[in-house]
Amino acid sequence: MTTRIQFNEELGRLHHDILTMGARVEEDLTKALLALKTGDVALAKEVKAGDELVNAMQLKIEDQAAKLIATQQPVARDLRELVTVFKITDNLERIGDHAVHLAKAARRLSEDPYPRSLERLERMAAVDLAMVHEAVAAYLEHDEARARAAAARDDEVDAEHKAFVQEVLAYLAENPGKAQQATKLIATSSFLERLGDHVTNLCEAVVFMLTGAHTELNE
Repeated sequence: MTTRIQFNEELGRLHHDILTMGARVEEDLTKALLALKTGDVALAKEVKAGDELVNAMQLKIEDQAAKLIATQQPVARDLRELVTVFKITDNLERIGDHAVHLAKAARRLSEDPYPRSLERLERMAAVDLAMVHEAVAAYLEHDEARARAAAARDDEVDAEHKAFVQEVLAYLAENPGKAQQATKLIATSSFLERLGDHVTNLCEAVVFMLTGAHTELNE
């Protein structure tokens, strides 16, 4: 087997594992979003268990990528792709952490329900979920335009976050005894806002892989 064929086969295995890791993160985010909508405590616990699997996947993928760099000594585009693997897995792991935060918040909110709509939080989570899917697909398909389009949706998340914070502050002004609940709500929205930032970082890594340029998306 030639070195190039072997390299491509190893890279294909990495792609498969990253796809699996991304799908796991998407599944955990979906469960966390459902827990937020329904107050399902059991779902929230499942997200925590899923995060441990995501962490294990990250270590496995990064070990594989490091081994490829050490044994194949890739250059140019191949090296950028392997360097990008570390950025992809790091941000997917952090996104998984935020899914856990969302699940925990869903559990806490179920104990002290917010009397107003959580639709903004739900929309933020749904956009985040779609962004994760598109960002991983952009990496696997080497699609710069798709990566940029996914990152652009972070503006939607930011707008919903700002609006939700204002809503909660208005609620707190009318209900000063609800400071603890308001803090939890704003923290939950902040988790979702930062999640979008991590997807943007992931998309920037894809653009770097494809172009060699460090580009800030959604400045």
